[in-house]
Amino acid sequence: MEIRRELAAASTMNCFHLEDFIAGWIGGASSVIVGHPLDTVKTRLQAGKGYQNTLHCVLTIYRKETVSGFFKGLSFPLASITVYNSVVFGLFSNTQRLISKIRHGDSRHPCGMLDLLLASMLTGLVSVSLGAPVDLVKIRLQMQTRPVLAENLNLAGNTSSNIPLKSVEISGQHGYRGPLHCISSILQSEGLQGLYRGAGAMVLRDVPGYTLYFLPYTLFCDLLNPDGKSSPRFSSIWLAGGLAGSISWVTATPADVVKSRMQADSLHPRKYRGILHCIVHSYKTEGLQVFFRGATVNAIRGFPMSATMFLGYELSLKFFRSL
Repeated sequence: MEIRRELAAASTMNCFHLEDFIAGWIGGASSVIVGHPLDTVKTRLQAGKGYQNTLHCVLTIYRKETVSGFFKGLSFPLASITVYNSVVFGLFSNTQRLISKIRHGDSRHPCGMLDLLLASMLTGLVSVSLGAPVDLVKIRLQMQTRPVLAENLNLAGNTSSNIPLKSVEISGQHGYRGPLHCISSILQSEGLQGLYRGAGAMVLRDVPGYTLYFLPYTLFCDLLNPDGKSSPRFSSIWLAGGLAGSISWVTATPADVVKSRMQADSLHPRKYRGILHCIVHSYKTEGLQVFFRGATVNAIRGFPMSATMFLGYELSLKFFRSL
């Protein structure tokens, strides 16, 4: 009996590969650097005000904040989203092997579409526990500068003031000095649950989002490598990863809008009482099109980010397995 237990434990350990997590970390770091500028634009479009369209948002950020405005909050994602992607890719790959071991008795058995679907959904669900605080802090830092109506500051319309009736920029009302100060401020004012604001909307985004991320990638890789005898070429990985990223981000945009709005809402009392209230309020005040705000940016940024992510992951994995 004891020998059987040891064999079962060894078999389970064979399903766990540490290199998947390391490769995911490397791919994640590459994708963050490539995609952060457009991620800032996406966040401003979804949770900010005063932007007419994507191009107007880009030009406004550049004119008022220069190039550095696009990289606001980069240090935190670079340190944290790399770990997040490490967990996502490591979890997805190891979950596939575990499912293959349970269903087919061999962790090396190729996964079918149903296995990939289950692994993707589980990855999306578990990733929220780490991803929700990361996204919250990133968005709060990205929204540090907000357009505020001058008349709300009792400046416009005053005969003694020379300030015109237009939007002016002031620094974020919280004045976060950095990621650690942001986390500390949220914990002091909102408690631990404050770091998970918008987590429910993130589940609605990431469970189907990762399904439409990993499945298309696998399908496109198979289409671009029809013989299946050799590993996909790097160009195939890059193209498959980019297309999968665009598909995933575009379809996830409505839930992403709700998540971004709830996480950017740092007012007291809250503007949004919950997911349903955020959806209803956004629809009533801005119409159905509000849920597709940032979809163009998501489609554009999703391609290079995911192409870089998958290529960095696959190249790193190939290197580690050759050692």
